[in-house]
Order: sequence, then C-alpha cells, then structure tokens
Amino acid sequence: MIHSVRSSDSEPLFREPQPAMNDRLIRALRREPLDTTPVWFMRQAGRSLPKYHELKGDRDLLEVTRDPALSAEITMLPLEYFPVDGAVLYADISTIFVGAGLDVTIEKGLGPVLPHPYDTEDRIRSLEPFEPRETLEFVMDTLRILKRRLDIPVLGFIGAPFTLMTYMVESPRSKERAGTKAFMWKEPKLWDVLMSYWSEHLIKFGVAQVEAGASVIQLFDSWAGTLHPADYRRSVFPYTKRILEGLEAEGIPTINFATGNPALLPMMAEAGGDVIGLDWRVRIDEAWEIVGADRGVQGNLDPVSLLAGTDVAIARTAEVLRAVGGRPGHIFNVGHGLLPQTDHNVVRAVVDYVHSVDLEKLRGEGPG
Repeated sequence: MIHSVRSSDSEPLFREPQPAMNDRLIRALRREPLDTTPVWFMRQAGRSLPKYHELKGDRDLLEVTRDPALSAEITMLPLEYFPVDGAVLYADISTIFVGAGLDVTIEKGLGPVLPHPYDTEDRIRSLEPFEPRETLEFVMDTLRILKRRLDIPVLGFIGAPFTLMTYMVESPRSKERAGTKAFMWKEPKLWDVLMSYWSEHLIKFGVAQVEAGASVIQLFDSWAGTLHPADYRRSVFPYTKRILEGLEAEGIPTINFATGNPALLPMMAEAGGDVIGLDWRVRIDEAWEIVGADRGVQGNLDPVSLLAGTDVAIARTAEVLRAVGGRPGHIFNVGHGLLPQTDHNVVRAVVDYVHSVDLEKLRGEGPG
C-alpha cells in the first residue's frame, strides 16, 4: 500500500498530485483503472537523444550530475521528443559511491571503476558512514528543480547492493561477475558487512530523493540475473527485502527491477515493491501471475525491437498491451534501457501508440 511520506516534522512529503499534474504513473502504482497506459523508458534521459550529446559535451556522467541545472535539463530533455508520463532522474547507479567519498570514475566499456577492489577486511572496514542529504546534495538540488518545473512525476532510483558489489568487489568487473560471486561464496561475513552497509545507506538515499521531489524510487538490480536462485535467496534477497521494507516504512512507492533471470521473479515479489519491473525474457501476463495480483508490473518491450523500425516496434508493443489486457497496474517500459542507437522518432511512435490504446476496450477483449 502507498502511504504519505512524512519528514521528522510530520509534514507530508508524498502528496496527492495537483489537478494539473499528469498522474497516470502514480495511479498505476496504486493499480487504479486508467483510460490509457502510462509509459516511460529506462535510460530515456540521454544517449539516444541528439541534443543530449550537445548538452553533455565531453564531460562524463558523474561530472554532469554534479551540475544540478544541467542534470535537470537532461532529465527533462526527453519531453522535447516524446510525451512520456514520468521523468527519470539523470544520474548513475554509482552516484552513491561519490556520496561515500569513493574515487569512482566511469570508464568506457567498463562502467564504474574504483581505484582498487574492496575485497579485504581492512578495506571494507575503512568505509565510513555518510549522510546522503549532505554528501549528495547536488542530487537533491536537481530534484528540487525538477519538482518546480515538471507536471509529471519524477522517478528517483538506487542501485541494488548486489549490482554495486559487481563494481566494488572486483574493479574493474569481469564479464561473468566471477570475482563478485567467488567473494560472495568465500567471504560470507565480509559480504554481509558490505551488503548491510550499502542497504542502510541506500534506504537513506531513497528517502532523501523523495524528500527533495521524487515521487517513486526504482531499485535497479542490473546484474542479479547472473545468480542461481539459491544464491539470490541466501546472499541477495535479505538485503533487497530490507531496502524495500525500509522505503515502504517511510511511505515511499517503489519499483523493484532486476534483469536476466525470470526464475528470480517469485523472490523479487516476496522481497517487495509496489510494482515489479520485468525484462523481455518472460511473457508479461505469465510474469504477472507469478508475482501476484497484489502488485503492479512494469515493462516489458525488448529494447532491440525499437531498432527494427516503427512497424515492428508498434507490433511488439501491441503484443505487450494485449497480453496485459487492460488490467490496472501496468506501466509500459522497455525491459532494460534504451540503446544508444535508438531512433527517437520510433520511440515517439511507440509512446503515441501506447497512449492511443483504449484500456476499457482491451479489458472487454481480455488478455491474449
């Protein structure tokens, strides 16, 4: 259930949207019946948009996020190309490393890289507690700008601790996440110290984002799909559950997203989240049966289909919507993130098509 978020002075932070606000996404989080499906895209803020490269210049992502005015402008940029129902904060999963005072860089072809792995007790114990409201104030400033300027909800996000570990325990990471999994198996006590450290700080970071203006927090576990279900249960599930329960206790709406392994879906649903994010490796109607009627679902168009042209992309989009059958609680999205070579005109055609589909009519026809 979605409640009102309250700060220490008991002032509500997550309020009902004003009448002028496009609140489709928020209503979908509550599984309320809608006339049309809300849509946004992971990685919509940048990469595939022509103006993005002009705005970003030669600065890396982490440098841009330290400039709240520019970060807010990039967050809003997709609205110049297609009328999505939510704006996702322009930031990176590794931004929280900056908050912890770690010297992280973004390396082409590698992603976030730290100066050395955190794979010994001394290095792990060297991590200091931090307050995201202070050390990541530039993120909060970006959200405050967006809250003033947008009439659609802003999605904040946090990287799940297992995905953070793939950048931290082995840096740079291996393609198979071999070092991360080996450490997880060999050093369960140190693994718990690391995962617990990040879990507590991720809760604080999520709360701070909502205080600053985000309407919902998405938990990204980009690499959990590399795990056997038993390993996920033992070594990841407890921390994911702790984070989502911590955010729920603060009344924060959440989307729980992981990619790569449909066998994890039952445990993802058990861990929590108002909405379960789905990749393209499973039928959306079958996945919804697995996660349960008490959750919404998000997804799950294969992002590669957008590279096949407008006709193919719309046909694949129609398949997703027919499988949902107009059921309340669906947020349309790609199953991971927009690819850099995606044509924004194709994305616009998909958005327009999703908004054109009459959900009442779909409900009458039923899923199929």
